[in-house]
Amino acid sequence: MSQKQTTRIADFFIYIILIAGGVLMVGPLLWMISTSLKDKTGVFQLPPQWIPNPIHWDAYQRLFHLSQLQTGFMNTIIVSLSVTIIGSFTSCMAAFSFAKLRMPHKNAMFLLLLVGLMIPYPAVMIPQFMMFSTIGWVDTLKPLIIPGLFGNITMIFFLRQYLQGIPDSVVESAKIDGASYWTIFSRIIFPLMRPAVAAQFILWFMGAWNDYLGPLIYLNSPEKQTLQVVIANLSATYATQTDYPLIMGLSFISMLPILIIFLIFQRQIIESVALSGMKN
Repeated sequence: MSQKQTTRIADFFIYIILIAGGVLMVGPLLWMISTSLKDKTGVFQLPPQWIPNPIHWDAYQRLFHLSQLQTGFMNTIIVSLSVTIIGSFTSCMAAFSFAKLRMPHKNAMFLLLLVGLMIPYPAVMIPQFMMFSTIGWVDTLKPLIIPGLFGNITMIFFLRQYLQGIPDSVVESAKIDGASYWTIFSRIIFPLMRPAVAAQFILWFMGAWNDYLGPLIYLNSPEKQTLQVVIANLSATYATQTDYPLIMGLSFISMLPILIIFLIFQRQIIESVALSGMKN
C-alpha cells in the first residue's frame, strides 16, 4: 500500500470520527429544539419524534408573556455588556502597561496578578460575599459589574503575551517622535492587537452571559435576577408539572444569543485558540 493510499485511509477515519463527534454534540441541541415544539404528551411519545408533527408554538407564546424572563434578559444584557466593554478596555490598558512600559517591579506585579488565577473561587467566595454585604451591595447588580470593570486576568495575560511579539522599537520610535503613551496605545498598539481583543471579548461575553453562580449568590429579589437564575427557578417550577416543552424553550432562548454570536464570530474564536498557542 502506497503512502498516498495510507494517508487517504487515515483521513477517511478522521472524518468519520469528527462526524460522529459532531452528531454527539449537535444531537442534544436538536432534541432540545424538537422538544420545545411539542406538546406535553408528544415529549413521551415512543418511538420519539425528531420532527414534531404537528408543530406546537404554545411554549414560546407562553414564554413571551413571562415578566420574569423579560427582566432576566434585561439584567443579563446590562451585566454582560457593561462588564465586557469597559473591562476589555481596562484589560487592554493593563496588558499594554505590562508588555511595553518601563515600570519598577513590573514582572513581580504581573506574577502577583497571575496568582489570582491559581486561587479557586470557592476559597474567596465567602469573604467576597461578606465584604459586599458590609457595603450594602448584596441584592444589587454591583457585585457582578464593578469587579469586572477593572479587567479580566485571563484577558490581560493573553493580550500581554500577544503584545510581546510586537517589537519594542515600535514604541520607542513613537516616543522619539513625541507621541504620548495614550497616542501610542490608541493609534499603534490597539489596532495591532484588535483581532486578539475581539476574540477575547467574545469569549468573555459568553462567560458573563452564562454565569449562574455569581447571580445565585448575590441576587435575591426576582426583579434583580439574571437570565440563568430566572431559568433555573422557572425550570424547577415547571418540572413538577412535566412541562418539558416550556423548559426546553427556556433553555433554547437563553442559549440563542450565544449561538448567534458563535456562528457569526467563529473565525475570531478559532483564531483566539490559534493565537494562544503561538510562540512569541
